[in-house]
Amino acid sequence: MPKIPEDFIVSKESIYKSSEGEAELTMLYDKALDSLGIEYEDRMVDTRFGATHVLVSGPKGAPPLFVLHGGNSTNPLTFSWFLPFTEDYRLYAPDTIGHPGKSAQIRLSPSDNSYGQWVTDVLDALNLEQVPFIGPSYGAGIILRTAAHAPERISKAVLLVPAGIASVSILRMTFQIAFPMMLYRWFPGRKRLIRAVRWMHTGDMDEISVQTTDAVFRHVKLETKMPRLATKEELMEYKAPTLVLAAENDALFPADKVLPRAKEIIPDLVAAECLEGSSHLLSKQMQEYVQSRIRRFMEETQ
Repeated sequence: MPKIPEDFIVSKESIYKSSEGEAELTMLYDKALDSLGIEYEDRMVDTRFGATHVLVSGPKGAPPLFVLHGGNSTNPLTFSWFLPFTEDYRLYAPDTIGHPGKSAQIRLSPSDNSYGQWVTDVLDALNLEQVPFIGPSYGAGIILRTAAHAPERISKAVLLVPAGIASVSILRMTFQIAFPMMLYRWFPGRKRLIRAVRWMHTGDMDEISVQTTDAVFRHVKLETKMPRLATKEELMEYKAPTLVLAAENDALFPADKVLPRAKEIIPDLVAAECLEGSSHLLSKQMQEYVQSRIRRFMEETQ
């Protein structure tokens, strides 16, 4: 592997505040994974930035599908959104390096293409030349960093409630997200936790998500920066068919900001659609719609 560019690394320190906190997050990771009720493989692959843990599920020999999870969260929580695809695809879902999970804890800069380099290293280690990608939230931002760095590795992409396209409203962030979060940190408790993260959820919060979110807030040095906004110029060589799905009531990446800019910067934008009435984290009903929409996109772009 090439030597790590030092300016690509934000921190080599542990993202966890304590070894006890890391153990709790690992326990909740395994609990969430077991709750999926699927057969899977655990793989560890080497990258220039450190070891990366990859969940693999689906029929051997089936077409590959590469899934990147949201930031400051664990892989199994996002993986659950795409379970139906394990019937027809071989899903590869890495734990994002520098985020909660079982990969190395080196935190990369989201302001350059280091995440794109990390993705290409993972693909190389898995012997995957060109694959379709799905990424919600922070994961979508990583796909765009990959599109800027190595566009030829992406055959098609789904960007769901995506980072990396439109900027976040500071005013909205302050009142809807930051203030409730400060109250929770000052006066921790289950009710304040649920109030602090209610903005993300369209429907009810499942218990494992509540427990994981609580543990992340207590034990992890949160990543506060999003992947930088992609530009039309850096995506000029990106030719993959792309589907963008943005949520109407998303406090981070609202559809009315994301969709117009996606049309400006993504060369082969097949569709840019609003998930009406949805917040950042999808309800079960909306997950089912998104699954069917992604499946239609995958079939139409073969």
